[in-house]
Amino acid sequence: MKIAILGTRGIPNNYGGFEQCAEFLSVGLVKKGHDVSVYTPNFHSYKETDYKGVELIRKINPKKIFGNSISNFIYDYICLKDAIKKDFDIILELGLITASLSLIFCNHKDKLVVTNVDGIEWKRTKWSKIIVRIIKALEKYGIKHSDYLIADNDGIKEYLLKKYNRSSKMISYGANKVKPPKPDFLKLHGLFQEKYLLTIARLEPENNLEMMINAYIKSGIKIPYIIVGNHLTSYGGFLKTKYQSRNVVFMGGIFNKDILDNLRYYSKYYLHGHSVGGTNPALLEAMAAKAFILSHKNNFNESVVENNAFYFTNIDELVSLLQNKSLLDHKKEFITNNLTKIDTIYKWELIVNSYELYFQNILKEPTLKEISQS
Repeated sequence: MKIAILGTRGIPNNYGGFEQCAEFLSVGLVKKGHDVSVYTPNFHSYKETDYKGVELIRKINPKKIFGNSISNFIYDYICLKDAIKKDFDIILELGLITASLSLIFCNHKDKLVVTNVDGIEWKRTKWSKIIVRIIKALEKYGIKHSDYLIADNDGIKEYLLKKYNRSSKMISYGANKVKPPKPDFLKLHGLFQEKYLLTIARLEPENNLEMMINAYIKSGIKIPYIIVGNHLTSYGGFLKTKYQSRNVVFMGGIFNKDILDNLRYYSKYYLHGHSVGGTNPALLEAMAAKAFILSHKNNFNESVVENNAFYFTNIDELVSLLQNKSLLDHKKEFITNNLTKIDTIYKWELIVNSYELYFQNILKEPTLKEISQS
């Protein structure tokens, strides 16, 4: 198959979840003999035209002119407009909302466009009421103009069926077991094994950073709370100012996986606050790195970790968990079960196989044109 992957900040990954997905998926499909291209913005630091056998098609992202939000819509339109002119069998859009305008205005009737929906974007608390209305409209038309849909979580799959009566293929994100841990990084930052709490997340309101920090402070725990994520944003600046001198350490964005895996492995608790997405890559990575997880309770997180984490919905519930020393009695059992899930459900090799089989199956289906002529 000849496959194009759109909707990311390019590979190799130096940003986040969809970029990680694009990297593992594209490289994995190339290893299985397919011809894969990933569309990459001109500002990506990797300047080669090939990455591990994946063709990189570089296009202009005008973020310096329009800012991040508007430029992402323009960039996706430029990419899709280019992709439909080429002889791709499958065009995979990662992210529904950014792709929605492109799907509406680019005539792709002769191409198969598969859209990975991602999370329910309009539920993010940072949006104003007007923006929420716009995002809901984009969601509606993006779903309408996608040929096929992929949901990364059973909660998203159920939402698409109930809200839009659209079926979707459930294919999760992936993760792999990590390398043997090395505590050297801890020493550089004055950290000690199992003597800190950890969260790795984008600093956004819907990830419940304030709830978790307030619970940490209220619990009276003396060990530091380490937060990894880009804090050079308005909300990140707000959090840093609000919680300065409270033993909360904002380390900024870290993209070295070995460092992140060591931080996860040696943490006492990994606090996961994501509440509006599907299967969150950071949660899978925590499971793979043998972290002991305390998670926000919602159907997205529960469908992934099931009974192998402790859950909270508010400050007091998290305080109670943090103060309960008997939680550690379950650590070995939970970690063992989570590693089994990574190996049997979420391993990247299995995810790549699922994408390959799904693409092969939909290419066998008759097109609307063929149906009308039969």
